[in-house]
Amino acid sequence: MPNAIQFGLDVVCSHAHELLQQGRKFGLVCNQASVDRGFRHASDALAQKYPGQLRAIFGPQHGLWSTEQDNMIETGHGRHGRLDVPVHSLYSDTRKPTQQMLDGLDLLVIDLQDVGTRVYTYVWTLTYCLEACAQKGIPVLVLDRPNPLGGELAEGQALDLRFQSFVGRAPLPMRHGLTMGELARWCNDVMGLSATVHVVPMQGWRRSMLWPDTGRAFVPPSPNLPRFEGTLVYPGQVLLEGTQLSEGRGTTTPFEQFGAPFVDPWQLVALASAHDLRGVVLRPVWFEPTFQKWHGKPCGGLFLHVTDPAAYRSYRTTLVLLRAIRELWPDRFAWRQPPYEYETVLPPIDILAGGPGVRQFVDGELPLRELDALARAPSDWWQRVRRFLLY
Repeated sequence: MPNAIQFGLDVVCSHAHELLQQGRKFGLVCNQASVDRGFRHASDALAQKYPGQLRAIFGPQHGLWSTEQDNMIETGHGRHGRLDVPVHSLYSDTRKPTQQMLDGLDLLVIDLQDVGTRVYTYVWTLTYCLEACAQKGIPVLVLDRPNPLGGELAEGQALDLRFQSFVGRAPLPMRHGLTMGELARWCNDVMGLSATVHVVPMQGWRRSMLWPDTGRAFVPPSPNLPRFEGTLVYPGQVLLEGTQLSEGRGTTTPFEQFGAPFVDPWQLVALASAHDLRGVVLRPVWFEPTFQKWHGKPCGGLFLHVTDPAAYRSYRTTLVLLRAIRELWPDRFAWRQPPYEYETVLPPIDILAGGPGVRQFVDGELPLRELDALARAPSDWWQRVRRFLLY
């Protein structure tokens, strides 16, 4: 039953964990979505359960409280006034904890909510934490949380390591099907990070579960994924960040809707619908972003309504949509230029897609018959990760 599901944070707060029970001084990597079943923030819950042991907090991209909307908007360091501990930003002048930030700590606890997509930067923040802790000689304790997209499906080719960046440091497919704890175990191994990694598994979670099956309210893990529905489309729609199309930032439903002033929604629906897009209804819309791309300009586009998550394939759907837009408006469609997420040379679309294939497909350099090959995860993906799975 959903009510019986306990996330890692709930587990260590209801049953003292041996690494925390020993009086170890610990740091906590978290953000606003790091809450327990009663909506207490992880910093408060852990400070109460293990008094006097929390000595530092670390925040990922968008800041501890997800106050920074856009990409490449760095967050400053500060102090938690109520808990009287430093708050270190891991999206600032550094994306990796410095050895000085880790001074005085015996343990680093990580409690971050992932969304099941390779380019979501929290997993790469985790890997930098593993690196830093390995260098410092302190263990890492990951409090596991669900993959909102479940743990049975994967989509998209694995990252080509020639296209490594802060949106991809290891050969994950775009939709990977792993939890944060599983990602920590896998990344530590395949990246050779040599960290001492402990994971507190969830209790009652099954790989077949999507977020609503957990019975928990969806707390936005970042500003532009305010709804669970956004995570369903995100593995494909995040590719729009590599274009001059609006991905819906500056509206109340980013990634679920997208477009540009030159897009005729009905022409786009007609062309895209010829490609057997299952599990989704494309609804013509007009919207006006309040910030970022096409700020203040009326945009034609589509809203993606996922009607059957089991049949829907976000990555394939977005590849179809991008190729259709490029075909319908070849003189208006454009790729975004660097910089993007600290990469100043490679095209943003290439580091998002993990290689040049998506760009070549959309530009017509690869034939339409390559669509399904680009959209599929590696055939041996689940064999590769089997020994790192916790559920």
